[in-house]
Amino acid sequence: MARKRRNSNNIWTQIFNQNSLKVLLGVVATGSFVIAFGQEKISQWTSLVPSSGNSACLTQFYRETPPYLLKNSLQKDSYPLCFNDFNVMYSGVSKTPLWVAEALTPARLSQRIPREDNFHEEPRVKAEHRATLLDYRGSGYDRGHMAPNADMTNLAAQFDSFSLANMVPQAPKNNQQVWRELEEATRAVVTKQKQDVYVITGPSFNAKRLKTIGQGVIVPTAVYKAVYMPKTGAIGAYYAPNNDSLQVQVVSVCYLEEQLGINLFPQLSEEQKRNTYKLPLTANAVKANTPIAYSHWDAESQCAEDVSAEQLQALQTEFKRSGSSPASGASIDADTQDAIVKQLIEALLQYILQLLKS
Repeated sequence: MARKRRNSNNIWTQIFNQNSLKVLLGVVATGSFVIAFGQEKISQWTSLVPSSGNSACLTQFYRETPPYLLKNSLQKDSYPLCFNDFNVMYSGVSKTPLWVAEALTPARLSQRIPREDNFHEEPRVKAEHRATLLDYRGSGYDRGHMAPNADMTNLAAQFDSFSLANMVPQAPKNNQQVWRELEEATRAVVTKQKQDVYVITGPSFNAKRLKTIGQGVIVPTAVYKAVYMPKTGAIGAYYAPNNDSLQVQVVSVCYLEEQLGINLFPQLSEEQKRNTYKLPLTANAVKANTPIAYSHWDAESQCAEDVSAEQLQALQTEFKRSGSSPASGASIDADTQDAIVKQLIEALLQYILQLLKS
């Protein structure tokens, strides 16, 4: 009997030692992960834009001039945000971007990285104005990128593109088919025709009664993408209802400005913005040696009013400031700390689960 007890004790000792070793290795690996992950994330959150904090942020705009919100209702609780590879004017009212700006170039799009999803809340937005992951859960709407992940040149920019400050509630077919094809077509113009394209993308809220999801995230009635190609002068905008109808139309920038109450390209003349070109609807429609054809002159739409140099300079300054903060060394507020800790914990739990399954 004593021998059996000793054998049993030996077995349990071996099992305990094996588990202890696995736990110890797990703790070491997890600790290493936390250090590496934490450093990466903190670096991303505190260096969302180039560290210079000056005009580097403005390069995403045509002639370094941001779109300008003309309606007071749009300006309420708005946040100018610089990210790696794109800029956002975020609304704390709709809890979505109002516009997202990108400068696409052949050199930029020559750098492609594998997609890695990392949807997250935006810590630079106050908690009461911030869209959350829970807002979208079970809503029936996709978290629709305005600046697409496929436009990003590095991991920091890719991480930024998954911020909810870059998302709108988008109907699944609109997001996964119509919008995907338009994004691919825009990139094809850049890569096949070797020309720069300035892109402004965002939602439109044109209805007396607007639907919301979660805690007040407003669902757009439509989504738009305005493009300008300085090399050829081609210009126009895609406008698609935010539903599963698969509809999309090409309109003038003036038409879009009238719908939005935003001067999308303040540095362009009214004559330029009334021109409308036959923008491609798919990447296959783009031919390397065939310029985009002219469509029509929009004589009916009301173009956005001009913006003074002083107003534009003030907005440029706001974006420069957003580019230098929080990397400038300013303290991180409690809401931002909570968001960082929450995401670190979620990622750590996922890592531990993967470790236990292995």
